[in-house]
Amino acid sequence: MPNDFNQQIIEEFRANAGRVGGPFEGGRLLLLTTTGARTGARRTTPLGYLPDGERMLIIASAGGAPAHPAWYHNLLADPHVTVEDGAFTYQAQAVVLEGEERDRLFARAVEANPGWADYQARTGRVIPVVALNPIDGGPPAGPAGDSLKAIHDVFRRELTLIRRELAESGPGLGAQLRVNCLTLCQGLHHHHLGEDGGMFPSLEKYHPELAPALERLRHEHEAVGRLLTRLQALISGDGTDSGTLLAEVDRLTAELEAHLDYEEQQLVPILNAMTI
Repeated sequence: MPNDFNQQIIEEFRANAGRVGGPFEGGRLLLLTTTGARTGARRTTPLGYLPDGERMLIIASAGGAPAHPAWYHNLLADPHVTVEDGAFTYQAQAVVLEGEERDRLFARAVEANPGWADYQARTGRVIPVVALNPIDGGPPAGPAGDSLKAIHDVFRRELTLIRRELAESGPGLGAQLRVNCLTLCQGLHHHHLGEDGGMFPSLEKYHPELAPALERLRHEHEAVGRLLTRLQALISGDGTDSGTLLAEVDRLTAELEAHLDYEEQQLVPILNAMTI
């Protein structure tokens, strides 16, 4: 991929909180910054990724080229990398997967997108699979209310992607799609735990007039939690078809969208004005 095209994608990604057009439109994209193995210079590359619980997977396909991509050589020399996902920028440790784990996860990727198999067929090298393990984190930069909305938008975008994947998957439920759904459920659960245990008590302390709104939001967290539990049970069960799961995702989306909209209406202006 030409450097000027890469730079265009990078700028669009950063300007639009991770949303881009062109060949990456509607896909999962991150920006990976590595340290040049020979030059020591920082180099950023847009890459597609696969959710995998608390980590992300990237595949060094280089479009089936005979040589590994430059970013892969860089992380072999220095596995400490920077990841941008549209809302967060964080440090991660890159781990090249080997043996059975690499083969299993590459097969899972192929099941979700046969294009990976096409790339493997074009080259004599074994295409590497790399796990990105976050080693730090925190809220997005900027005012707290804007940061909250940015996090919410990540969930909105992921729900849209999962719904499309379910609609296009046919009657079966592939392994990667199951992981995508479970990763979303896990992320929402942790986000709501953080709000209940941290942000809401802080807001109550400084803005007691928010008590009714926060009480409603806590009840909504419980309702969304029940939907997440139901969704996780379906994903983990045998014989679940994509149509059944799609109906549950639609229920979750409707309830979650209403919850996020109300939370932003109530809290974003106050959070943006707070300096605690």
